[in-house]
Amino acid sequence: MSRRAKILLLLLLVVLAVAGFYLRTLAKRVFIEPAQHAEEAARAKLSEFALQSKQGPSQTATLYFPSLDGGNLLPENRSLIWAETDVDRVRQVVLALAEGSHQGLSHVLPPSTTVRAVFLSPDGTAYVDLANDVLNEFPPGIQTETLAVYSLVNSITMNIPSVKRVQFLIQGQEVETLDGHADLTAAFTPDPSHIKSGP
Repeated sequence: MSRRAKILLLLLLVVLAVAGFYLRTLAKRVFIEPAQHAEEAARAKLSEFALQSKQGPSQTATLYFPSLDGGNLLPENRSLIWAETDVDRVRQVVLALAEGSHQGLSHVLPPSTTVRAVFLSPDGTAYVDLANDVLNEFPPGIQTETLAVYSLVNSITMNIPSVKRVQFLIQGQEVETLDGHADLTAAFTPDPSHIKSGP
């Protein structure tokens, strides 16, 4: 076989290898990742529906939403039909915050936020596992991130007494930050100093 034929054969093999890699990547994007995302979204919607369809007396929960103008959190009362377990109640509070304020206050989380799981340890630490879409759609800014974290932490701990602190996970993993500011590697305890007192 001539040298030119060997070079052409080698080039052909490289092109085939690159094409194979590209097709494999394309197939993963087209078939595997959307299926996983759809399954996760369906699971979250089923959980949300199950929580909202509970029968029982309505109770008032106090949710804390950011007021970026004042740089603090403002309380907003929300009527909820509490789930039976504290784990499901944590999920309810997070979903109510993701739904947004009914009084025009700032968003805590993107409306598309998916709560993958919630765990409550015996020492009172609630682990809230969010899907990574929260990272892609989170509004930038140190004040925004700090207020969002304490909006969640204060809303959860002040409505569910068994929860003493909150640890955030993304896709089941610890993350350093949501947007490069607040350190999320440790659990947060409530901090009422972020809540506006008085009129």
